[in-house]
Amino acid sequence: MHEAKYYTKGQNNILECLLCPHHCHMADGQVGICRVRQNNGGNLFSLNYGLCSGLALDPIEKKPLQHFHPGSSVLSVGSFGCNFRCAYCQNWSISQAEPVTRPIEPGQLADMAVDYHTKHAECIGVAYTYSEPLVWYEYVLDSAREVRRRGLVNVLVTNGYIETEPLQALLPYIDAINLDVKAYREDFYRNICHGSLQHVLRNAELMARQCHLEVTTLVITGQNDSPGEIAKLAEFLAKIDDGIILHLTRYFPNYKMELPPTSLASMDAAYRAAKEYLKFVYLGNV
Repeated sequence: MHEAKYYTKGQNNILECLLCPHHCHMADGQVGICRVRQNNGGNLFSLNYGLCSGLALDPIEKKPLQHFHPGSSVLSVGSFGCNFRCAYCQNWSISQAEPVTRPIEPGQLADMAVDYHTKHAECIGVAYTYSEPLVWYEYVLDSAREVRRRGLVNVLVTNGYIETEPLQALLPYIDAINLDVKAYREDFYRNICHGSLQHVLRNAELMARQCHLEVTTLVITGQNDSPGEIAKLAEFLAKIDDGIILHLTRYFPNYKMELPPTSLASMDAAYRAAKEYLKFVYLGNV
């Protein structure tokens, strides 16, 4: 275990985690909603530090990042745990379960990226992805520093649910982000993801100021697929920068959600609604 950052101690050894807006309170032995931050004897520890559930060389477009070093590849790495509980999670087998992992220290990961770059010049660095990298915070921060020292780039694929202070400490080491905005409604976040939209929107503005930002929304049948809602999301992004890339990805049933796949007509309507505000909109899974 590795001691975590961003927490305070209260009475009776009860800790308050300050990494994300959940602010989980944990008695000795308890874990937060993410399942990977634990009160152990009155100190907060990261249970997934250096534990990798997935490692692959991926096209950068798979993150998806369409306008960041197109045609390149990136060493993609993930762990387990998540601070959301999305009913339709596409990676639930690692975000909500306990997959087989292998230990990789930050320096090792950075050296692997250099090795891939040497053998495959199109490999530009490391992407923290698959599960939610923000609950892998300490490892991502340490690894991003090592990768940056070696002259390579860092990519973050995230739900964006983090407090301002830790985000600002991480952003100087991040070159590109794909931010997963689940929907443009608080009730969707509250009921389906168990989170809050406003924190994500606030962080989108911070991210856009400091690195390359692209946004993904999984368009779900009857849940967040109305052209009006998609238009509101696109309008919000356009007010930050109308050059922000929006990826609209087609939903298929997964995890606990059994709604039918989103129709191609709905995807087309969502695309047209977003294009009223943004220069670049891409459809995925169609």
